[in-house]
Amino acid sequence: MAKKTIEKTNEKITIAADKIKASNNLVIFTGAGISTESGIPDYRSQGGIWDKFQPVYFDEFMSSKKARIKYWEQRLDMEKSLSVSKPNKGHKSIAKLHEMGKLKALITQNIDGLHEASGIPAKKIIELHGNTRRVRCMSCSKLISWEETQKMIDAGEKAPECSCGGYFKPDTVSFGQAMPVEETRRAVELSTNSDVFIVVGSTLLVQPAALMPEYAKTAGAFLVIINLSETPYDTKCDVLIRGKAGDVLKNIVNQVISD
Repeated sequence: MAKKTIEKTNEKITIAADKIKASNNLVIFTGAGISTESGIPDYRSQGGIWDKFQPVYFDEFMSSKKARIKYWEQRLDMEKSLSVSKPNKGHKSIAKLHEMGKLKALITQNIDGLHEASGIPAKKIIELHGNTRRVRCMSCSKLISWEETQKMIDAGEKAPECSCGGYFKPDTVSFGQAMPVEETRRAVELSTNSDVFIVVGSTLLVQPAALMPEYAKTAGAFLVIINLSETPYDTKCDVLIRGKAGDVLKNIVNQVISD
C-alpha cells in the first residue's frame, strides 16, 4: 500500500510539472503550511499565538491604549520565530519558477515576508493579509520598518505612536479589519485569468482569500492542491497531493527543470 501511495504521488507530481511547463498564466497561492517549515507557527493551530493569547480586534486597537499595548505584546511574541525564520525549500522552489519565467503571480495569506526574501519581486506578490515586517500609521499612513519600530519599543514605547499622533500598527489585517481593496481586486483578477492555479499549505477556510481557487477553477484553470490536511476543494481540484509543501514543490520544480 505504501509503495502504491508513493507511485501515485509521483504520478501527480509529474502531472503538475507538465501543466506548469505548458502554462502561460501560472498563479500560486500560499498559506501558513509553507511557512511552518521555516519555524513559523500556524497561529490558529494548537500551540500557536491564538492558543496563547486572546486576539485584539481592530476596533479595540483603535479605541483603547490598553488593547494596543496587549496587541504589541503579542507582536513581540511573534518576533521570537519571525526573527530567525528564513525561506525554506518551498519558498525557494517557487522563486525558481519565477527565475524560469513561469510564475505569473504569487498570492499569499502569509504576513512573514519570506516570499520576497526568497527572491520573488514585491510586484509579483499579492499579500492579502499584509506584511508584519512593515508598520503603518493608522492616521497618516506613514510606513516604517520593523527595525525602526523595535527601536521605539526598546526605548520604552509599549504602543508606538507616529509623530502625527496616530497609532502605529503592523501593516497586517487584524480581526475585524477590512481586507485591502486593491490587493483583493488583483488577486481575484489574477485567479480568474490563470490557466494553472496551485494552492500550497492552506486549509482554504479563511474568507475571502479562500475564494481564489474557486474563481480560478470556475474560469477553467487546472487546480492543484498541496496540503497536509483536508480542504473544502479536495473534491473539486484536478490534482490533490498530501505532503509537505517544501518536499512536494521541490520535486515538482526539479521535474520542470529536468525536461
